Amino acid sequence: IDLNEWKNDKNGCSGLREKMTELVIAQKDKLLSLTERDIVSLLGKPDETELYKRNEKFYKYYFSSGPGCSSSATKKSITLRFNAMGLSKEAVVD
Repeated sequence: IDLNEWKNDKNGCSGLREKMTELVIAQKDKLLSLTERDIVSLLGKPDETELYKRNEKFYKYYFSSGPGCSSSATKKSITLRFNAMGLSKEAVVD
């Protein structure tokens, strides 16, 4: 995975992340138990952030056509869930 290309393709609009989809999905379990800071340094700032009850957070990274893109293609993404201690505990691809 070319992390520089990943970070530069905000919301997956350029299509660079789309080429890396299968590689990221295959490695998603390695993202578990990493801290928020580790995830941001690895994948860059999330495309979307949601604060949930009990200080849980969700970071969403789009593989293709996220919000703000001109394309209306299917929005495929990975969502990382962080517990109150700031550790990733779940990675879901939608």
